[in-house]
Amino acid sequence: MIDLLSGDICSVAEFLVHALEMETESAERYRELADNMEVHNNPEVAALFRRLAAEGDAHAEQVERRAGMYELPDIAPWEFKWTSPDAPESAAMDDVHYLMDRRQALELALHNEIRGQQFYTQVSDCSQNAEVECIARELAEEEEGHVMMLREWLAKEADQLQAALEDLDPPNMPE
Repeated sequence: MIDLLSGDICSVAEFLVHALEMETESAERYRELADNMEVHNNPEVAALFRRLAAEGDAHAEQVERRAGMYELPDIAPWEFKWTSPDAPESAAMDDVHYLMDRRQALELALHNEIRGQQFYTQVSDCSQNAEVECIARELAEEEEGHVMMLREWLAKEADQLQAALEDLDPPNMPE
């Protein structure tokens, strides 16, 4: 597992700021990718990225509701405690190509969800705060659900591709 956590997250409020930023940034990135795909006339992948953005928005809303009872600190972008420049669940722009297909987009999303799950798991495993540990574990379990969902979508995509490639009228060669 890649180390995605760069320091201890000490309070629930600090953790929820990290979770909210990660989920919001992920949804924003998917919207950005959808716009990019539309510009390049790749409507199927654009629609998939829009769906992923909506999923991210829903998860961000859940985190925001949970955070409602806390006074959240302001954290500068460079002070977030993840090891990458972007949040762990955000797609790297280098991994995207305007000709990508749905399978490639789903693989990218799966990679992002796994990183999100790993981040929450690392917070849970390393936290000295029992409440942070508990909430991080819950969010890691939610991310596991997203990982399973994307694996199912990928399997369905593979089945559809296989069906499309199946030759329903193979050549008849006399033996």
